[in-house]
Amino acid sequence: MRGQREDFAGVARASRLPISIKRDGGGPDRAEIICGFLGCDARPFNPLLSTLPRVIHVPRRTAEDGVLEQLIKLALVESTARRAGGEAALARVSELLFVEVVRRHVAALPAENVSWLAGLRDPHIGGALGKLHERPAHDWSLDELAREVGISRSVLAERFSHYVGVAPMQYLAQWRMQLAASMLSNTSMSLGEIAGQVGYGSEAALSRAYKRWVGVAPADWRRGKRVRTPSPAERH
Repeated sequence: MRGQREDFAGVARASRLPISIKRDGGGPDRAEIICGFLGCDARPFNPLLSTLPRVIHVPRRTAEDGVLEQLIKLALVESTARRAGGEAALARVSELLFVEVVRRHVAALPAENVSWLAGLRDPHIGGALGKLHERPAHDWSLDELAREVGISRSVLAERFSHYVGVAPMQYLAQWRMQLAASMLSNTSMSLGEIAGQVGYGSEAALSRAYKRWVGVAPADWRRGKRVRTPSPAERH
């Protein structure tokens, strides 16, 4: 096992992700392991990552339409050919792979599953989530959201909490914090500009909400994110 780990590390240092490792144990079967990495913001609130299992197995029989196979082949080509625009192509292909695997996972969930992903399958709760994500800065009320998706206020509140685990307006507040955190980490927008993008009327209002939901002030979050540790690929 130690030798295999060292071999893998050597290949990883010599290649961009994803990488393909072929193993032949001397028997009739060969194993090919393709390894890659896709980074996502898990904090402060990421409803998708929090509801996904640690491992998703896509059986061979469900991947026979060729979509996943072709995406993996394309990712491997871009990782080894080193063509102009390869990094951008790899980023998009990685996202497509992730989306396709999650789609198949959602389709395979049992009917009785209760989770954020299961809520997406429900026409009313999925519609409500879509509205909140499309217009996070809108001054939503429970009554307006219920009208938008065509159910009563009480039914929306009950079913949303059943699937998502929190009330709709609480979910909206958390989603706004996730968006604000991303802007703080990845842009130079001022706090006032970010406040307008996520539905708060002023810098002070966003600061109060951010500290309440996330536990730190927005400026402290931004400073902490800018002191970034190198990624595994950068360390190689």
